[in-house]
Amino acid sequence: MPATSLTLTDSPLTLNWASPYGLQPISPLWLRERTQDPAQLDVLTCQRLFDSHRIDPDLTLTGARSLSETRIEFTFSDGHVEVYDLEALALELEGDGSFPNPIPWDSRIDQSAQRFDWNQMGDNDAFHKALKAYLQRGYIILTGVPTDPERILEVGRHFGYVKETNFGRYFEVYSRPAGNDLAYRSVALGPHTDNPYRSPVPGIQMLHCLVNETTGGLSTLVDSLKVLELLKIEHPQGFELLRTTPVGYRFIDAGTELTARRCMIRTDADGEPVGVHYSPRLDRLPHLSPEDTQLFHLTRQRLGELFADPDFEIRFQLNAGELMFFDNNRVLHGRTAFDTQEGRRHLQGCYLDSDGPRERFATTLINARDQAGERTYTHQTEEYNG
Repeated sequence: MPATSLTLTDSPLTLNWASPYGLQPISPLWLRERTQDPAQLDVLTCQRLFDSHRIDPDLTLTGARSLSETRIEFTFSDGHVEVYDLEALALELEGDGSFPNPIPWDSRIDQSAQRFDWNQMGDNDAFHKALKAYLQRGYIILTGVPTDPERILEVGRHFGYVKETNFGRYFEVYSRPAGNDLAYRSVALGPHTDNPYRSPVPGIQMLHCLVNETTGGLSTLVDSLKVLELLKIEHPQGFELLRTTPVGYRFIDAGTELTARRCMIRTDADGEPVGVHYSPRLDRLPHLSPEDTQLFHLTRQRLGELFADPDFEIRFQLNAGELMFFDNNRVLHGRTAFDTQEGRRHLQGCYLDSDGPRERFATTLINARDQAGERTYTHQTEEYNG
């Protein structure tokens, strides 16, 4: 966003943002809290060195002096005087441009563009590209991952922070008749997200193939963001019910019981869809009026149909040495049935907290900036995300 999107008007003195919805005045409180004064910010963390909650609620702007096209010295009614970089303010108003935006996809996605060599993940540029692909499309496939036990934990630590659950730091996925989850059987698994009964829900899942001697057991992935675009058009009222009505989820085994209530459609702070909590074997219809219960069920039913639609699904064989890394709250995964008589099929799974890849992505930007020396962080960000 150009700094010229910020303009000054008089009576009273006001800084304004030319937003897509028209000219919007910026509160002096908002501006004062966004201090760029080095004396009021910690050098390392950029955390404020004063309590902004104590700012005078009647704060006003009493003066403004232009120093350049992008720099203005503001004087506040509490006596504070500071020079502001308008480009930095404009960037925050537009949104954080450092991270790539999600790109919804369907069965036509170029799957080859989502595959990355694990042995290259120590290189900053290669790691950055893999993280970018993940943040945009919600999944990547790593190749060349050694198949020795617990290697999945090393991969997890490289991309973020391993989340331990009642299944352990990692879990084994192979056919066992008495397993405490259907994933441990050889039956087909429809598209679903894991652990909606847990709080917080695991943000990322990894599945690492150690052995696959079967012709079945194809891995499936579906992007909920693409499906939700169509569902909202087809069933706008039902979409709102799934977006705003909490659903109960429950998990029970011999030694554990976990329950949680959350909406099937996940939204961000602005109410925009960012994913789903979807597990038809674990959810329970909410108590609503008979009419709303029917609408909820019909919409939920249609959502399941779309998730199973080949137009939205990709299928592939996960071979030994390959690792599937996906956003558990956005991308649904499943599996076709397989015949245990054909041979062994052994995967290891692991969960990560969701913030790891974003943190690592920011680190790759910082590393690239440091490597470039004189080049600025803003320029580097634009180059990487442009």
